[in-house]
Order: sequence, then C-alpha cells, then structure tokens
Amino acid sequence: MESFPPLSVAIITFNEENNIRDCLESVAGFADEIIVLDSFSSDNTEKICKEFDNVKFTQHAFDGHITQKNRALDLCSHEWILSIDADERVTPELSESIKEFLASDPKAVGAKFPRLTYHMKKYIRHGGWYPNARYRLIKKGCAKWGGENPHDTIFLDGKGVSIRGDLIHYSFEDLSDQVETNNKFSSIKAFTRKEKGKKFILWRLFLKPVGKFIETYMIKRGALDGMQGFIISISAAYSTFLEEAKLYELDRLKTERISNLPKSYK
Repeated sequence: MESFPPLSVAIITFNEENNIRDCLESVAGFADEIIVLDSFSSDNTEKICKEFDNVKFTQHAFDGHITQKNRALDLCSHEWILSIDADERVTPELSESIKEFLASDPKAVGAKFPRLTYHMKKYIRHGGWYPNARYRLIKKGCAKWGGENPHDTIFLDGKGVSIRGDLIHYSFEDLSDQVETNNKFSSIKAFTRKEKGKKFILWRLFLKPVGKFIETYMIKRGALDGMQGFIISISAAYSTFLEEAKLYELDRLKTERISNLPKSYK
C-alpha cells in the first residue's frame, strides 16, 4: 500500500478502564499519535493509556460532550483526525479503508462509515442502529462536533465521502446499564433544551414515545432483531418519554436541577 499522511486519533475518557485498552489496541497500529483527553478518572484509565507509546494523555474538567470532544480535536497535531469513543473499536477492514482513503490524496474533508453496535449478546442491525454512518475521519479545521448534548455529531465544512468497514460499538454493559444511561442522558437532554428556551408541550409527552416505538420497531424494522429489537424499541420510547417528562419538571414545576444531572452541566 502507498504511504499515507500521519493520523491523529482523538478520544475522550472518564473511568474507562474496562474499555480503553481494546479501543487503543484497535488504532495503535496505524495512528501516529493518540490524544486521550481524560476528565480526571479515578480508575486505571490513565495507567492503561500510558502503556502505549503513541498515546498523549492529558486531562481537563468535563464541561459537556461537544465541548470536550472539540477540545480533543484542537490538541491533535496532524492534518487528519479520527475521532472515536472509548467504547468503540476500529475493525481491520475499517483500518485498511482509512489508510487507503488517506493515501489517495483525498479532496474530501471527511469520511463516514457504519457503526455496528453489540448489545444484549447480539449485533443490532435494525431499528435505526445500523448502518448509522457518521463522519469520524476529518481534516483538521474543516469539521467540528456539534448537535445537542449528549447526542453529538460531526459537521463538515466541505465535501464528505463514505468508506467501507464497521466501527464496532459496545454501548452498554447490559440492559441495566442501558436503563441507567437513558436516565442520565434524558436528564442532560431535558436540561439542554430548557437552557435553549424550549417549553413543555403536553401532546409531545403522549405522542412522541408512541411515535418513537413505531419508528424503531416498525418503520426501521427493529422487529428483525428479535426480542432484543423489541426491548430496544420499548427502551427508546421510554427514554423519549423521560425527556419530555423531565422538561415538564424543569419548565412547569420550576425544578431548579434534575438530581442525576452531572455537575459539569451548569
């Protein structure tokens, strides 16, 4: 294969000792530098990261997913950056695609590829979870993380292309972990919406959860994932309900702060 320009990998972490080694091993062979921006982990995340020669470990207080991920991009030295999460793994096929893309002297400023999630002992291929392609390989200065916390996404300032290969995502340890994550993320989302001036509307509390189930289970064919697909669709509907119900707490009941909202969100 032709040589390809140097590549930075950007990862943010907080107490990721169960994930970070496998994540780093999946990119260490082709990344020139790996920027790990940590939010002062209290476990072995730092120790594991420092076992890798091409990891540059640094720390900054967490102040939101989007801000922290953009901060990690700014720390990268090279023109091309692969931005991934600690619970993600680059497959061999994807690593080859990344190298081929970089070696081609691309005119595009970003490349997207599918993300395949493993949950409840199964790769989930329907319900909107796959291919779920997102831009993660970007040219520095031509892309930024944006969207709405905690569901961030990369926006390009220029042309993007698609490349082959899956990014494997180990999003949850088990169903209980998914429930806890949905509870935390719905609090962040409700808080973010309230800060943007969004108001509680009654019909959304009733209709949006039903619409979410129909979307994931029927329209996006979550039923084809069997029992896991049904559970995921119910969970998505309930998470949507929580977002609206918590906005009601903040907007109508004038609750100052949701109890499980991370302290970093002020």
